[in-house]
Amino acid sequence: MGAPETALAGNPVDDLRHAIAQWMAEHLSGEFAALRHRGGPGDEGADPELRKRWEREMAAGGWTCVGWPEQYGGRGLSIDAQVAFHEEYARAGGPGRMGHIGEGLIGPTLIRYGTEAQKARFLPGIVEGRVFWAQGYSEPNAGSDLANVQTRCWQCDDGSWRVSGQKIWTSLAHESDWIFVVARSEPGSKGRHGLSFLLLPLDQPGVTIRPIRQISGEAEFNEVFFDEAVAEADGLVGEVGKGWEVAMGLLEIERGVSTLGQQMHFAHELGLVVEVARRNGADRDPAFRARLARAWGGLRVMRYNALRMLAGGDDLKLGREALIYKYHWSNWHRDLGKLAMDALGPEADTPSDDPAVRRLQQIFFFSRADTIYAGSNEIQLNLIAERGLGLPREPRG
Repeated sequence: MGAPETALAGNPVDDLRHAIAQWMAEHLSGEFAALRHRGGPGDEGADPELRKRWEREMAAGGWTCVGWPEQYGGRGLSIDAQVAFHEEYARAGGPGRMGHIGEGLIGPTLIRYGTEAQKARFLPGIVEGRVFWAQGYSEPNAGSDLANVQTRCWQCDDGSWRVSGQKIWTSLAHESDWIFVVARSEPGSKGRHGLSFLLLPLDQPGVTIRPIRQISGEAEFNEVFFDEAVAEADGLVGEVGKGWEVAMGLLEIERGVSTLGQQMHFAHELGLVVEVARRNGADRDPAFRARLARAWGGLRVMRYNALRMLAGGDDLKLGREALIYKYHWSNWHRDLGKLAMDALGPEADTPSDDPAVRRLQQIFFFSRADTIYAGSNEIQLNLIAERGLGLPREPRG
């Protein structure tokens, strides 16, 4: 990993903010200037090859995996410093990270649950920005109810594994090199029991990837079919049949410091709505202005709750603050999509080549799914009630 290009002195967090802002100003330029504020939700199809080169550019500057321990190629930054990094990256217009799933999900999961051999094999490619990962969780009948996974896996005499089944809503699988998969390793098992967590390459016989075209026109989601695809013997993370623990540990990691970067991206989108409203006069309507104020207030609430989530430091267990986070941001962002369309007025109803109009239309189309994917509103409310408030479980059929 390359050394930072700006020496840090004085207040470490403030100096880090200055360092990343300066580095971004110098490097998010030239060929990378076109990526500014691109590649976020609803825009993941934006120039993936250039964004992969951007990952290698970040790696050369030492700005990938900043929260990882130094022994695994990271900077070992404190929570406060990681928050500063993600906020300044988003403030500078840093593009959506092609390496997010590797850096933010499977990497920390391997650091926590993987063997030393697995860490040595898989972590360097993530740090160097040259190996990209996809997440194989959801299935046609196992979305919010992840424990209903039906994809099967079994171990062969040579220790390797075979995987057969289907995953769906797999973000950027067509641009990824590897995928981690939750599959049922014990025939006849049900629910969270008898699942195993496997790593396997996507470029192999027995793996078929089909894009899913969305209402926005993008196709960053995919169906992934496995027909006796191979995971090597060292592709098992954790114990056989204990994959649920690893899978849930990964979801705890997911609601980490990168949430602050997500909020900076939301703030940028809110700014785009304000710009359009000023341009066409929608901001002069008192009711519309009140909705803008509520959107701004909701974003601040989101930030303060995220800081509460992170107050536990390196403790990855989901507290009550984390349980309400997804429900809050997904409903907030869905409402922002509606606000964007109302800001556009009649322009919203017609496909447009105007980047300002098209971007707000993308926000609206993509945000319609926010309250469904990664756990629907109904599932989130159950989690809040049962895990957060200790209420009785909802009756299951």
